[in-house]
Amino acid sequence: MTRIAFLDRDGVLIEEPADFQIDSYAKFRLVEGVIPALLRIRDAGYQFVMVSNQDGLGTASFPRDAFEGPQALLLQILASQGIVLREVLIDPHFEHDNAPTRKPGIGMLLHYLRDRDIDLAASVVIGDRETDMQLASNLGCRGLRFGPGHHDWAQIAHLLADAPRTARVQRTTRETDIRVSVDLDRVGDPQAHTGIGFFDHMLEQIGKHGGFALELRCAGDLHIDEHHTVEDCALALGEALRRALGDKRGIARYGQADADGERVELRLPMDEALASVALDLSGRAYFVFDGVFPRQQVGGLATELVPHFFRSLCDAAGLNLHLSVRGDNAHHMVEACFKAVARALRVAIARSGSELPSTKGQL
Repeated sequence: MTRIAFLDRDGVLIEEPADFQIDSYAKFRLVEGVIPALLRIRDAGYQFVMVSNQDGLGTASFPRDAFEGPQALLLQILASQGIVLREVLIDPHFEHDNAPTRKPGIGMLLHYLRDRDIDLAASVVIGDRETDMQLASNLGCRGLRFGPGHHDWAQIAHLLADAPRTARVQRTTRETDIRVSVDLDRVGDPQAHTGIGFFDHMLEQIGKHGGFALELRCAGDLHIDEHHTVEDCALALGEALRRALGDKRGIARYGQADADGERVELRLPMDEALASVALDLSGRAYFVFDGVFPRQQVGGLATELVPHFFRSLCDAAGLNLHLSVRGDNAHHMVEACFKAVARALRVAIARSGSELPSTKGQL
């Protein structure tokens, strides 16, 4: 889904004069740091829409011809630097007109609310006034206020381009109540509490060897059996990973890749057991498992639920996973599976740069 940065104009992109009208070239001056900041935000995957109130535009006090010249210069400068606006929306009304198109009204932006390809929750309004923050609230997106006492352009670019990849998910059904949080950019001691000690240990392997902070708590219907707890924990964790990864710009994508970018297996031994994993954060769920466990349970966890856990994780995360395991000790085999998948995830989620690793333009 597309993320939009809705940009105010005067006082944000170009400096605002004392009379609040940029109606001549002599008044035109770019805000310091705006070009490099917009380039970083663009490279982080945002598209730009200008949304500006221009009080009385087209009246005798503010002729449209006086506005068009500086406006065209602004757009030309931005385009020359590779910053292209998806749309320019200008409202000419005075405040006393109470026009629904005037910010913080959303009249000019209704088509973005209707467009299912637009991720408004992940979009942002950048402006210098409280009306811009109200617009953000009305749209259901984030608001970042520019100016003294708030943010400068370097800070805004950092918040949007280097934002920590975190997510919190609550999944509540008649069978389980689960809360899970992940921070893919922070290493932390993993915490898992599901009522199944061995399963907790396996979930902690994902956080520990995946190299990210993980907390998961589940109250499930263990008086029936462990199936619902294991399945729903996988679904909640998968959803948290999917949300935290966002648009996946800059990630390695594959669990392990050679110099040519082709998938290769990550192989992890644990005594006599050996687990092999090939993983792709493709957005398309697919799971292939090859292995036979020598006994039906390990530490209160049915071994038949191990592949079911990973299948459910793939479904929720949009993960393509091939997992195989062999060995003689069921405990070693199960643990090797979780550790190997975690190590593959560690490689796949690693972020460097801002390129999207897909020729499709999305993952």
